[in-house]
Amino acid sequence: MAASLPVQAESTVIRLAGITKVYPMEAEIVHALRGVDLEIGRNEFLSIMGPSGSGKSTLMNILGLLDVPSDGQYWLDGHDVARLSPSEQARVRGRQIGFVFQTFELLPRQTARQNVELPLTYSGISGRERRRRAEEALERVNLGNRQDHRPNQMSGGQRQRVAIARALVQNPAIILADEPTGNLDTQTGHEILDLFDRLHAQGQTIVLVTHEPEVAARSQRIVRIRDGRIESDERVTARVPEGMASGG
Repeated sequence: MAASLPVQAESTVIRLAGITKVYPMEAEIVHALRGVDLEIGRNEFLSIMGPSGSGKSTLMNILGLLDVPSDGQYWLDGHDVARLSPSEQARVRGRQIGFVFQTFELLPRQTARQNVELPLTYSGISGRERRRRAEEALERVNLGNRQDHRPNQMSGGQRQRVAIARALVQNPAIILADEPTGNLDTQTGHEILDLFDRLHAQGQTIVLVTHEPEVAARSQRIVRIRDGRIESDERVTARVPEGMASGG
């Protein structure tokens, strides 16, 4: 068991220390993560890259409290969350982490506003307040005029914006985006990355998993993982300016 860590500084939103993940298989033990140490500062825009089987998906799942490490410590927004019970982790996940998926994960029969309200449904928040916060989140992603449209009435880019608004509605400590441009055409993908740029400029912490170097280049920092270990951790020296890739 890793030694106890001091509470992290206010400028750090995530701190991992000695994170390992082992999966027992029929004929072998799979070491998905092998002692990962990582700090992510508040208001950082970071990309995680790695080949298939590198451990990046396992790392993403642990960051999102969708999986638990075999060993090590995970501090999220000042709290040691690796050893919480499943129900406690679910509460933290709902309040502190916003997820954006490649496949949008929207309910087809619900309007954009109703989809965005979903994370608030079981939080004891009044219907009026849920609606206000959902409308505010949709305004942040420039979809205030589409809040009553259903997913099949919107383009792929608009559906991803709804998914981002849903991730924002709880004012999370961090947004985790898993291949968020993977199902979009090139120009629409650049527009979504422009939106992430704007959210980052407003103070949002963003961690993006991608296999595309040109997507990772839009972030401030690129962490590459291979064979369960961090292979490199580099600052991006020349970020693509907002709108340039999409011709704006």
